[in-house]
Amino acid sequence: MYNYRNSEQLLERALKTIPLGSQTFSKSKTQYPHGVSPYFIQKGKGSRVWDVDGNEYVDYINSLAAITLGHQDPDVDSAVKAQIEEDVLFSLPHPIEMQVAEKLVELVPCAEKVRFGKNGSDATAGAIRLARAFTKRDHVAVCGYHGWQDWYIGSTSRNLGIPEAVQDLTHKFIFNNIESLEHVFANHPKKIAAVILEPMNIEEPHPGFLEAVKELAHHHGALLIFDETITGFRYSTGGAQQLFNVTPDLATFGKGLANGYPLSVLVGSSEVMSLMEEVFFSFTFGGETVSLAAALATLNKLQREPVIDTLQNQGTKIIQALSNIIKDECASDFLHVSGHPSWSFFSMADCQGISHWNLKTLFLQEMFARGILTLGTHNMSYSHCDEDVNLLIKAYEEVIPLIVNAVRQGRVDNLLRCAPIEPLFKVR
Repeated sequence: MYNYRNSEQLLERALKTIPLGSQTFSKSKTQYPHGVSPYFIQKGKGSRVWDVDGNEYVDYINSLAAITLGHQDPDVDSAVKAQIEEDVLFSLPHPIEMQVAEKLVELVPCAEKVRFGKNGSDATAGAIRLARAFTKRDHVAVCGYHGWQDWYIGSTSRNLGIPEAVQDLTHKFIFNNIESLEHVFANHPKKIAAVILEPMNIEEPHPGFLEAVKELAHHHGALLIFDETITGFRYSTGGAQQLFNVTPDLATFGKGLANGYPLSVLVGSSEVMSLMEEVFFSFTFGGETVSLAAALATLNKLQREPVIDTLQNQGTKIIQALSNIIKDECASDFLHVSGHPSWSFFSMADCQGISHWNLKTLFLQEMFARGILTLGTHNMSYSHCDEDVNLLIKAYEEVIPLIVNAVRQGRVDNLLRCAPIEPLFKVR
């Protein structure tokens, strides 16, 4: 059984100066049951990370899917070290800005011009501002998670501090339900500037769905934006738009773009992106060279080596094994696996009067104790080897029967060594 004493002491210290003890909601104490969880990681290498108590884990969170190659990838590290020799930030652009832009235009179907940000939220907010300027409209249709900025987060339960006037401009529709999008357009005729969605997350798009979204958006004079913050450089080298053969007007990327270095990007057609000369989207650190060097090394490696195939193959092994375990345990009434092999989801539903939050708490407790760092997703990296996959499957072979038996016998709470986690902000 792992000991988390140092993690818990650091959390107590951090809470004195940092709200929730973390800069990122999804890395905070809200996600990890106290007493059975690590709270601070000290180092990472390849597929493994070590917490501040020295516990080792196979990492299936991978910095919220920002790591696609692995921690301390040697090619990325080498490029970063070389760039540092020239320095990090300058008073004029560095040539690497155009080199990365040219590489993105080469790889991404919709990319003709490029602007950089730091977080995915920068890119999606820039895309919405650009779409509003291009269409001269204010309203937006959304599906999925698109960051912390007012225009989007105001449509969620985390809308504290967002003016109602801003909230009223964003309208949700349902993935794989084209009628729900038609309803948005019908309720706001000639007012929708853009339709923005993750082209896939938990659920695969039904045949023709993405094509129908594009056709409907253009029919009503709106732009189509794909938020590929996670799907980009995971599903294929050109993103989900390449995989599903649907080209949007604009697309946003982040996360795996630079294998953990802070960089995001907004790309799109020249016709729309040219308006960026008038729309204000400008950052002191937009041309920061170290992250751009990391991005160029990452993208080159994606082209040079079987990164995407490896994510697909290793992730498929996990989905197949997990599906078989759930089937063997006759637990498909409350346990599910879904998503793309490079980014798949193990999810739990309420069952026999037991909250899925209690089930998830037990799941995390047992997976952490077996050296698996997970929140229920399998965010694959190129560094996940067969041994790592086998360790995960072995953990599932032990933990899923434990959970199922606890549910059938009404003993879930008896097995918890901590308080259940509270209902959390749901992003998908």
